[in-house]
Amino acid sequence: MANVLVTGGSRGIGGAISRVLAARGDAVAVHFGSDRSAAEQVIGELDGDGHMAVRGDLRDPQAAADIVDAAVTGLGSIDILVNNAAIAPSDATAHRVDAVDYESWQRVWNEMLAVNLLGAANLSYLVARHLIDRGAPGSIVNIGSRGAFRGEPDFPAYGAGKAGLHALGQSLALALAPHGISVTSIAPGFISSERQSSKLSGEAGDALRSQSPFGRVGTPEEVAHAVAYLTSPEAVWASGTILDFNGASHLRT
Repeated sequence: MANVLVTGGSRGIGGAISRVLAARGDAVAVHFGSDRSAAEQVIGELDGDGHMAVRGDLRDPQAAADIVDAAVTGLGSIDILVNNAAIAPSDATAHRVDAVDYESWQRVWNEMLAVNLLGAANLSYLVARHLIDRGAPGSIVNIGSRGAFRGEPDFPAYGAGKAGLHALGQSLALALAPHGISVTSIAPGFISSERQSSKLSGEAGDALRSQSPFGRVGTPEEVAHAVAYLTSPEAVWASGTILDFNGASHLRT
């Protein structure tokens, strides 16, 4: 059994990751930003005991430290970090360069990078140092995006942040391997989380499904099972990898 911190674990992909890892016997600290009831609902759905909710705003470096401290106190230690929390593309965060004013451009870039990249970097540092100080092996998994490779014209800060997250993971993989810590990233395509349900049921739904030759989009559970593999002892040799996970909707060499 491992002790796991899942950021943004109270819904969508993060909730699915929490459920899958708990089902294999892990104790999970479910991080949330503001909706405690959602986190507690996920905890109520988890197999096993010892799970906990931990609140914190990832834009704040001190909050990141408090999140890790709370998880270590509640679980006893952290063996696995899943950097899942992110400000996602939405109507409110659209910032196409030829469609927004400079003030909006600055606001979205600052907000997205603060959570999607810097927040993950801070948590990765804190958990890595916790593992090093314990002399314990562990793993870090970053939830990236295919947008890092194909481009996000309506959400360039999102694409850039995810590309940075992938690069962060590879840099950390090199630095942390001597300590027995593996670092990987997964780059999903479109995933059918609840925040995407309106898109899938609306006019854009067929176009989104047609992006993949399978004729559908991915599910949070599929991402979660991939994370379960990447955080298993059998996946240590995958450290440094970026796993494309998009149903052949975007291919790269």
